[in-house]
Amino acid sequence: MSAVEIKPVTTRREKKQFLELPWKLYKDNPHWIPPLRMNQKELVGFKPHPFYDNNERQAFLATRNGEPCGRILGIINREHNRRYKENRGFFGFYESVNDAEVSNGLFDAVMDWLEQYGIRQVRGPVNPSLNYECGMLVEGFDSSPSFMMTYNHSYYEQLLRDYGFEKIQDLYAFWGHVEMLETLDEKLEVIAAAAAERFNVKMRRINPKRFKQEVHAFLDIYNQSLVNTWGFTPLSEREMEHMSKGLRQLIAPELTTMAEVDGRPVAVAFGLLDYNPRIKQIDGRLFPFGFLRLLGNRKKIKNARILSTNVIPEYQRWGLGVTVLSRLRQDVLDWGLEEVEFSWVLETNQLSYKTLQRGGAKLNKTYRLFDLER
Repeated sequence: MSAVEIKPVTTRREKKQFLELPWKLYKDNPHWIPPLRMNQKELVGFKPHPFYDNNERQAFLATRNGEPCGRILGIINREHNRRYKENRGFFGFYESVNDAEVSNGLFDAVMDWLEQYGIRQVRGPVNPSLNYECGMLVEGFDSSPSFMMTYNHSYYEQLLRDYGFEKIQDLYAFWGHVEMLETLDEKLEVIAAAAAERFNVKMRRINPKRFKQEVHAFLDIYNQSLVNTWGFTPLSEREMEHMSKGLRQLIAPELTTMAEVDGRPVAVAFGLLDYNPRIKQIDGRLFPFGFLRLLGNRKKIKNARILSTNVIPEYQRWGLGVTVLSRLRQDVLDWGLEEVEFSWVLETNQLSYKTLQRGGAKLNKTYRLFDLER
């Protein structure tokens, strides 16, 4: 068997090989969901994306006998390092055959690249940060992921550990069936009602006629609410603008709730329909007609992901998160949804973890972030 070659991705052909490798690695796996191809090009930096306005990246491709067998993206997130006073690199978009020579070679390449910047610590996987897809699946391989969640081979964790990576944080996905909504803990209902009354909260859906402003308000709440969350770095203004455009077609206003106090948005929750089965049908291609199949007749989609429940800091721990979720419950029933995933929840976020458990949600998948210091 010939030696593995690891090289930085520079040519058009290498970029295509980098992007198409997962189709080769998961061709016999029924649970893998292809990424939206255009979105993936942006997130790895092969097309312009605002995340890379101030950050660095370098893609690497592993080949054997000229055939791609692994890939990885080295990332420098300057906002993270400034915010946490660290000198840390990241890796993302990692894929590999079950071969230590290939996997180790990819991580060697990233570590050598980072060392040019004086960086000897690395964390991942993030694609390309915690604000996007992140984490390596370590439990829950027997079902497909929900929309915008990752999936990978079960042997990946061992390849990372053999290289020297250690767990730093777990992210959880909780599953629930709508029948559980009828048996929610009565104490949660009391908390929701009390919080709404205490602050004279006004609840409403996102207004489609002011969609751009509404999504920007949500992302602003998102940035504020997570300021004390482990590993979080806020979205830049250009990232918020870019993300709001991408969400415009995907968000169903009927599955959104915004809480206002004295006319000020202070909390929000929204569900994203699980488009993954449709993405699989169109094989990640939006054009020429894939977007029509993706977005057409959305009422037929019966699964959703509760992507985010966010409350600005001064109203946290008063139960407003439960309040907006309680308001969203009737919308879920009216839509006719059958299953909902709540993801992701940091293992250190005991408040959300316990609230979901009390509500009857079941821990369905575990994703893991790893650290390495050279």
